[in-house]
Amino acid sequence: MTRSHALTDHAAIRRWVESRGGRPAVVRGTGHGEGDVGILRIDLPGGAGEEALAPVSWERWFEKFEQKNLALVVQDETAAGQPSHFNKLVALDTIASPDHLDEHGPARSR
Repeated sequence: MTRSHALTDHAAIRRWVESRGGRPAVVRGTGHGEGDVGILRIDLPGGAGEEALAPVSWERWFEKFEQKNLALVVQDETAAGQPSHFNKLVALDTIASPDHLDEHGPARSR
């Protein structure tokens, strides 16, 4: 059985994303005003790609991540034991229990 878990620690998120060849991104055209990067996404190989997503620095991505009080729900492996690319950004307060958080708990790493 595969399980998903939520990450809030910046270093853990970055490790998970980069270990799958991904990078931080935003949906093109979704920023509202100066300084707003828009809707956050993780750009992974085989995903939406450059037409829909624009790369953004980790610094700006995490700034919006913190501002919106988010967690990244991920799955480490597929049922077949392969690295999973499943990820979803969710509001931190929607996570059922602290057991679903990464090893660093709800505290944020900045």
